[in-house]
Amino acid sequence: MRFAFLGTVEGSRIALEALIAAGHAPGLLLTLPPDKANRHSDHADLLPIAQAAAIPVVETHDINDDATLAQLRQYAPDVVLVIGWSQICRAPFRSVATRGNLGFHPAALPRLRGRGVIPWTILRDEKVAGSTLFWLDDGVDSGPILLQRLFDVAADETARTLYDKHTRNLGQMVVEAVALLKQGDARGTAQDERDASYCARRTEADGLIDWRSSAAEIERLVRAVGDPYPGAFTFFRERRIVVSRAAVHANAGRYIGLTGQVQTNTETGFLVLCGDGNCLEILGWQGERPAVHGKLTDGRPQL
Repeated sequence: MRFAFLGTVEGSRIALEALIAAGHAPGLLLTLPPDKANRHSDHADLLPIAQAAAIPVVETHDINDDATLAQLRQYAPDVVLVIGWSQICRAPFRSVATRGNLGFHPAALPRLRGRGVIPWTILRDEKVAGSTLFWLDDGVDSGPILLQRLFDVAADETARTLYDKHTRNLGQMVVEAVALLKQGDARGTAQDERDASYCARRTEADGLIDWRSSAAEIERLVRAVGDPYPGAFTFFRERRIVVSRAAVHANAGRYIGLTGQVQTNTETGFLVLCGDGNCLEILGWQGERPAVHGKLTDGRPQL
């Protein structure tokens, strides 16, 4: 069986290394050129891995352009593994591989299709997540499911811990999937559209902290958009502060002040008053420590 591999992020690296280690090295790698690495906060350079395994490489910033399609057709794959590529694979691309294109999604499909799934899983306080390999079709993450692993989401789950759980699953699942493909037993199971839901795209700007929210909601945001993503952030005197770790400090009524105001320093950080009257203890941050009684803002000039 001839298969190509398309990817450009941390999960792509883990999957590619797992395939090579299992003796299933792809015959062609498609990936972003290094000068486009800033497209992904979790970008991974796959070129050294491909070079060490003598895998031919096609560098592309557009998987659907004519030049890329021509090189893929020249390889004539039976299957393309699409592992960590945010661009939609359009019909001309999907038509190249004779047996189809297998994608990965970090959710229990058909739930949570779309973008920004790991942050949304935490923001929605989901109790169960799933890692899914599925066949690409005309829809958004809607094709037949080949393999799926469900697992519990921890109460203190962060973007990094959830990302790592998915990539560990992925490293095992791609090896299992290729074995199934080589045996010819890989048709998949249709998704139930009645259970489908869709996640909207998230940007770096969506990490801006609204101190009018409850302390618990802001703590969840900090966990949801941190490493490997850009992080939750606020401003003090128009200087950006990225918050990497925080904890709810249950103290309603003890501190009286303005929402977003730093109430006091602690041994491990500082307390900020939130919209529900509770404080959030900031335990990890990048940027200057704001002054006690200073007000954290959205960065706009204060009147």
